Amino acid sequence: MIEHLNTAPFKHAFETVDGLRLHYVTCGSQDAEPLVLLAGYPQSWFTWRRVMPLLADRFRVVAIDLPGQGDSDKPLDGYDTGTVARRVHGLVARVGLTHYNLAAHDIGAWVGLPYALMYPNEVSRLALLDAGIPGVTLPDMLPNAPDRAWRTWHFAFHAIPDLPEALITGRERVYLDWFLRRKAANPLSFSDADIDEYVRIFSLPGALRAGLAFYRAASISAEQNRALVRDRKLSMPVLAVSADQGSIPDMVAPLRPFVDDLSGNTVSSSGHFIPEEQPVAVAQLFGEFFAG
Repeated sequence: MIEHLNTAPFKHAFETVDGLRLHYVTCGSQDAEPLVLLAGYPQSWFTWRRVMPLLADRFRVVAIDLPGQGDSDKPLDGYDTGTVARRVHGLVARVGLTHYNLAAHDIGAWVGLPYALMYPNEVSRLALLDAGIPGVTLPDMLPNAPDRAWRTWHFAFHAIPDLPEALITGRERVYLDWFLRRKAANPLSFSDADIDEYVRIFSLPGALRAGLAFYRAASISAEQNRALVRDRKLSMPVLAVSADQGSIPDMVAPLRPFVDDLSGNTVSSSGHFIPEEQPVAVAQLFGEFFAG
């Protein structure tokens, strides 16, 4: 249940899109400039809990649980990022947004980039945080050197049928504790209560299957993305955010061929989970960038 999270300044709500009930959380003034946030694996809107209140005085912040994520429904299929982007767009339209900023981390960025290419007249500005995007910036061959492989081993593991479910089921907390705290520069960025919330959403019926499905559909997403970028570039301003101890050392260089107006920033003292590890730095970056 999400009652314990339904406190000021957060407002939880649901909309139905394509027969799926999708969960989202808002804060800030209804009349402020909209900022849509997409989270990554194995997370949810909760990724942004420390950033959202810092932006609430300037933006109407809308943090979305993707299909298959958090408290949104977990369909049996449709985890290619083109399908996910269309469903997220349906939710955004139901919320009443027509022009808005978009920020996305990890798998959220897998969705955010094609989303911005599909709906360029709606997305005013785009921020992408620490993500290699299938078909665009994610290498076909991931590194196998020990100092890098521990950051990317899960891509191949998650794509294997059945084995991840067999090994993770019943051990969700062990898996998530390693995944979140090992990839953070400071493991204390995640409290036990934070881990409790991630275990809750990861243990919901269908949640593990749905999370893994993004990786199992990655080759389809890559084909879709290659088609999208073949004849067009991102026309809106794009901010590429790395972390000094994150997964992608340089977010800017791989994106440059696909973006007309690209800027970059590296957040210090952060691992992969930048919004939770350095929320003040992220809020400052967003405040400056999305203010135009």
